[in-house]
Amino acid sequence: MRIVLLGLVAIVIASCSISSTPDDKIVTECPNIVLILADDMGFSDIGCYGSEITTPNIDALAADGIRFTQFYNTARCCPTRASLMTGLHPHQTGIGHMTNPPTNPNRYNGWEEAYQGYLNRNCVTVAEVLKDAGYHTYMTGKWHLGYHDKSRWPLQRGFEKYYGCIPGACSYFWPHGDRGLTYMNEHVPAPDSTKYYTTDAFTDYAIQFIDEQEDENPFFLYLAYNAPHWPLHAKQEDIEKFVGKYMNGWDEARKNRLKKQIELGLFNDEMKLSERDSRVRAWEEVPDSQKVLSDYRMAVYAAQVFCLDYNVGKLVDKLKADGKYENTLILFLSDNGGCAEMYDEFGSKPQSWINRASYGGAVSYGIGWANTSNTPFFEYKVHVNEGGISTPLIAHWPKVIKDQVGTFNRQPAYLIDIAPTLYEIAGADYPETYHSGNNIHRLEGISLFQRFEKQMGAEHEYMFWEHQNNSAIRKGNWKALKGVDEKKWQLFNIAEDRIESNNLADQHPDLVKELNDKWYEWAETKKVLPKQVNVEQKITK
Repeated sequence: MRIVLLGLVAIVIASCSISSTPDDKIVTECPNIVLILADDMGFSDIGCYGSEITTPNIDALAADGIRFTQFYNTARCCPTRASLMTGLHPHQTGIGHMTNPPTNPNRYNGWEEAYQGYLNRNCVTVAEVLKDAGYHTYMTGKWHLGYHDKSRWPLQRGFEKYYGCIPGACSYFWPHGDRGLTYMNEHVPAPDSTKYYTTDAFTDYAIQFIDEQEDENPFFLYLAYNAPHWPLHAKQEDIEKFVGKYMNGWDEARKNRLKKQIELGLFNDEMKLSERDSRVRAWEEVPDSQKVLSDYRMAVYAAQVFCLDYNVGKLVDKLKADGKYENTLILFLSDNGGCAEMYDEFGSKPQSWINRASYGGAVSYGIGWANTSNTPFFEYKVHVNEGGISTPLIAHWPKVIKDQVGTFNRQPAYLIDIAPTLYEIAGADYPETYHSGNNIHRLEGISLFQRFEKQMGAEHEYMFWEHQNNSAIRKGNWKALKGVDEKKWQLFNIAEDRIESNNLADQHPDLVKELNDKWYEWAETKKVLPKQVNVEQKITK
């Protein structure tokens, strides 16, 4: 048993074993856990991190909780989900690159084991561990951790109930075919596209799963939205709230967001904007006709974020109505930085593809608005620059987070820290073997619970990233990174230069060598290598 003293209140939060009373009613002191993951949402896309987009419900969680200013993901959808669900680096789980897409079950055949394209059996999911600790385990939304065999699906990886899209990206209005919907362990018919919207449906099923629970055991809910990932699909009434609000363009929007971030206290007044992407024109150079089209694209994107926030509020209202709100830990974050795909100024694909019911591929909002999403940082999803890996993280838990309500936690942390945090909170045992005796990798993360208690907690000596040959390592305030086509490491002092504008590698050769050696040591032990030279060759085949 572990007692946490908060003022004059003592709360039992560990070893919270499930016990039966004489009347067989299950009782527990353990908190419920709600883990909310946004998809392709940039660092500054919610109001409490600087956005002009209206997000009152998420902002309220931040106002009554903790905002992390230096929390990192892994730069891409499914590797992030792999780390989030396991507390391991994605390569250790078998998803060092991506999962096998619905149309190509053999895409990663012949690749090294770290790149097999689905979760292996040398890892356990948060759902598996918490289920063994007495938690109910529910999931709705985007799985993206293995598709082509049911052994890779949520119910076979610890979840009791599931509703959502197994393969990843899908239409918001009409998920169908090989990117259709699954309930429990079965594919279900495509919905009526005139009445359906994924963000609403994922929340409704999450609430339904809570309603269907018949005992008082705690639950773990993983709500993995597909918003605001492309395609640009939003409800018309939501879009109308934002049309015309972006006619001043991305340059002005970035300035306004940074100004708000400084006013909020997220950054100090010395923070600067990264340079505009060279592939994007200054807004005054954009023809008026294109400005109208681009304003509309950003309005649709904003509407997707707005609807996500509305649904977070709907879930919070449910927790309050059931009397579960005070003892529920809610974590909110994004899987990677804003997405610049398909890497042109305006977002690719014809304007007519926006809001058509079919999947429609990557009709998106373009590099200029992705740059805005990641304010003040540079680069995007896939890259390991700050713009690719920085995420908002909000922790909200009224019963425990009291002395730090509305504060910022400025210590670095990353995805592998979430699982051990939840295990400590739940008093759950992490196994050495699982899945019929398979050896399980030891946890790589550090619990963040101390930061909930007293703000400061343990930190990693080194933090590591690799995705698609983009590599990075951080030690203290120093971060070295190397892009896919680069031979030499760049070095930045993140405390002074988080926009990564001043490469100090030539001034600190000994430090660069240390970080290089540590990164390659990590890469060897986590089986990142010997993939380095052949990923792009295999992807293009």
